[in-house]
Amino acid sequence: MRRERGLLIVLSGPSGVGKGTVRKELFSQPNTNYEYSISTTTRAPREGEVDGADYFFKSREEFEQMIAEGKLLEYAEYVGNYYGTPLDYVNETLDAGRDVFLEIEVQGAAQVREKVKDGLFIFLAPPSLSELEQRLVGRGTETDEVIASRIQTARLELEMMNLYDFVVENDEVQLACDRINAIVTAEHCRRERVEKRYLRMLEGE
Repeated sequence: MRRERGLLIVLSGPSGVGKGTVRKELFSQPNTNYEYSISTTTRAPREGEVDGADYFFKSREEFEQMIAEGKLLEYAEYVGNYYGTPLDYVNETLDAGRDVFLEIEVQGAAQVREKVKDGLFIFLAPPSLSELEQRLVGRGTETDEVIASRIQTARLELEMMNLYDFVVENDEVQLACDRINAIVTAEHCRRERVEKRYLRMLEGE
């Protein structure tokens, strides 16, 4: 039987909303079958981050070479650093029938939306802007100036919510994970996605 192409799941949202935390919790669950597409970035690793596991850490020159060679599904420059998604890995995994999970910035998600019409786009939203600011301050990894810049950017990103299919509030990490899993399950059952398989069945293929 022909293998169905996997689903590209894009999780995005403002910096500090908890995308990484939610993604790590999703992937720690034993029933998770998503393939995580590791992003490439030029920013320095944070404490505990591992090259090739959390991100592929590249120099600015290396990253710009990837751009020139068309090796990125999307990329964005955010607060002075590049972030991007390696293209070959994503296509190979989807073609093998496995779901690919992207955790990317809002700018990058807008690019993917243009290129992948049948992707599933989920916006992770903070309970409030004040809560978002508290999370950024609590990280202890950025200066006040950078935090102020991220909050201003977050306001603009929240206005881009209309580019997404679903919005999940990250009030509690486990609840956010449950909502994302429910959305993915429902998307796999969408008529437009399964109809071709049944038409082929009727044709005796």
